[in-house]
Amino acid sequence: MTVLQEAGQGVAQSRPRWSVRNHRDRLLAAGLVAADAVVVLTTAVVAVFLRDELPVFRPTLDVAENVLPWAAALVGVWMLSLFIGGAYRARSTGVGTREYTTVLVWSLIAAGAVAIALYLSSYNLSRGFFLLFFGFGTPALILERFLIRRVVNATRARGHFPALLLIAGATANIEGISKVLQRERWLGYRVVGALPSEGGDAIETPSGIPVVGVPVDALAAVESTGAHAVLFAEGSFSQPADFNEMARQLEAHNVQMIVVPTLTDIAAGRLAVRPVAGMPLVFVEEPRARRAGSWAKRAFDVVGASLLIVLSAPVMLAVAWAISVEDGGPVLFRQRRIGLKGEEFDCYKFRSMSVDAERHLAELQEANVGAGVLFKVKDDPRVTRVGRVLRRFSLDELPQFFNVLSGRMSLVGPRPALPSEVARYPRHVLRRLDVRPGITGLWQVSGRSDLSWDETVRLDLYYVDNWSMLQDLNILGRTFGAVVRSRGAY
Repeated sequence: MTVLQEAGQGVAQSRPRWSVRNHRDRLLAAGLVAADAVVVLTTAVVAVFLRDELPVFRPTLDVAENVLPWAAALVGVWMLSLFIGGAYRARSTGVGTREYTTVLVWSLIAAGAVAIALYLSSYNLSRGFFLLFFGFGTPALILERFLIRRVVNATRARGHFPALLLIAGATANIEGISKVLQRERWLGYRVVGALPSEGGDAIETPSGIPVVGVPVDALAAVESTGAHAVLFAEGSFSQPADFNEMARQLEAHNVQMIVVPTLTDIAAGRLAVRPVAGMPLVFVEEPRARRAGSWAKRAFDVVGASLLIVLSAPVMLAVAWAISVEDGGPVLFRQRRIGLKGEEFDCYKFRSMSVDAERHLAELQEANVGAGVLFKVKDDPRVTRVGRVLRRFSLDELPQFFNVLSGRMSLVGPRPALPSEVARYPRHVLRRLDVRPGITGLWQVSGRSDLSWDETVRLDLYYVDNWSMLQDLNILGRTFGAVVRSRGAY
């Protein structure tokens, strides 16, 4: 028995220690409850005011008196519905679209419950107030959750209130997971130790993570490092029973156990865990590339592009004038790109380079910093003064709204590729052509040209396989921030 194992036995007999992780989760849950309550109460007041002021409703003088007897019940039912639906559980908040879906679904359930109660009690609550209350309150709650998430993620990215993490498993898996967590600092994890299953005398991993034992030493390592969670990657244990035993040990010490399956890049919505004969089987739904070509997404693209063309028309006219004044050349740049199922189309952009840019392309090959098959040059001398401003704020891509209207592109999707790039694609990368290319996408909001080729491909294929309308809305919302920061835009 090793010294660490002996220490682990001693720890197992001690009292459970106070958990920073649980304390942090409780603080976040309390903050969400308070914020939701403020939003719901504010919406109620605004709904009463608008019911009196909006001309679409029949004038009446007793809206406030009509609502007041039910005010506490309305707020209580809504908040209780969110609680029952799991809107304040740590695993439902902070990551992905599950939090927003939970708020939306259980807000609708609350509205239904209130409507049934009013019907059964024969209470004539103002219907205008009811529509305004839930009609404005539900989007307001989702917006509030979005803003809180941005604040929390920004706080975590700056290194505040981290969850200290140990990673167990094969060294290669430990390194890969650590690299992801270092890049995605907003997740709030700080790796404080490694538990490689290979053992050996190494004092740290190749990337510099301290080695604090092997997977079976996890409990002792938690005590020595103060870790709040242990992540077990592939290769941690050879027997399923070992995971159960470790879970029991960690449970007594308020330490979170995380298990990374061999499945990667599959959205939670495509996974369903069902216990069968005592085994937690993971059922994986088929990829969703065909859904990304549905009429709903196409209708969303047409309506969205039409509205954006109208809203951006003054900007496009100003950009066209600026390009024309600078050098007198053509305003638009037309380039052949590869779209859905490998079909070529003319992709339109505002011209951001000199008129003879294509003739100087060969001279810049040595300055190429593009990832993989991509061609990118920082401080490209062919870019005009107006072009630098256009690229800084992605204004050069505005004419692509017309590509969306024509059905060649989508508002959200993989980056439209050049024929020369597609010709060099490995076979598995051709999968990204199963959906329409997009003006924005996961690549746009994750760093654009700063991404490696492998990361760019991974993000595109993740989008293709895990498409959802909610994910599209999330990407569109994040695009504004990415454009403002101009990360990777050159």
